[in-house]
Amino acid sequence: MTVNGQRVCELPVLVDPEHDVIRVDRRRIEASRKIYYLLHKPTGVLCTASDPAGRKRAIDLLRGVRERVYPVGRLDADSDGLLLMTNDGELANQLTHPRYGTPKTYRVEIEGTISATGVDKLRNGIWLDDGRTQPARIKIVHRGRVRSVIEITLREGRNRQVRRMLARLGHRVRKLTRVKIGRITLHGLGVGRFRPLTTAELDHLKRLSRNEAGPTRQTRRPGKPLKKFTKKKKKSRSRRVNLPGGPARA
Repeated sequence: MTVNGQRVCELPVLVDPEHDVIRVDRRRIEASRKIYYLLHKPTGVLCTASDPAGRKRAIDLLRGVRERVYPVGRLDADSDGLLLMTNDGELANQLTHPRYGTPKTYRVEIEGTISATGVDKLRNGIWLDDGRTQPARIKIVHRGRVRSVIEITLREGRNRQVRRMLARLGHRVRKLTRVKIGRITLHGLGVGRFRPLTTAELDHLKRLSRNEAGPTRQTRRPGKPLKKFTKKKKKSRSRRVNLPGGPARA
């Protein structure tokens, strides 16, 4: 094997496949082309590389795609919606890393009426068995006695988080769809269909992964003013001083 014309006899060797010239038996090894797809995942489809039970996986829906791709993050089998598929591991890791807080929006149909108190709890954070959730953005789409529809935007990705948050409020989820990642939406994409990302969409994802807006910050709870930190003045202590004519205080 040679790297940039230099013979290599010992491993490991650090190379940049996009810039270094790598040859094995005089044949150049080309870096795989990075590809990016948007998939509208149906319910019942798994986001996994393999399934012993032989159930349908998200990668099975990308018919005609020869490159090996994998989903960015997870969307449980009971949920449907927007799923990014790529072979760009660096971008995938950055989009799913908690530091960057990539916003993901879910449209959720629940049983019963969601109260104003429940909405406030979702916005401010709810205690789950793995800790308190970060503040979420909530939009009421429909509020009824039998069913309600809300949109929840999260910047973290715990396992089945939306369902667990609503279960803590006593609501069973009827349907859960991820409708947006950042500014990328499912508009015009039917269930089970996929398409390549546009240049503008890919640029947007890369900006999110670089965190150009800065890391997410903990949002203070509404109605709670920020504390002002002021230097406390030392209290003067009185002491007894014996002076001619009797004790006095200083």
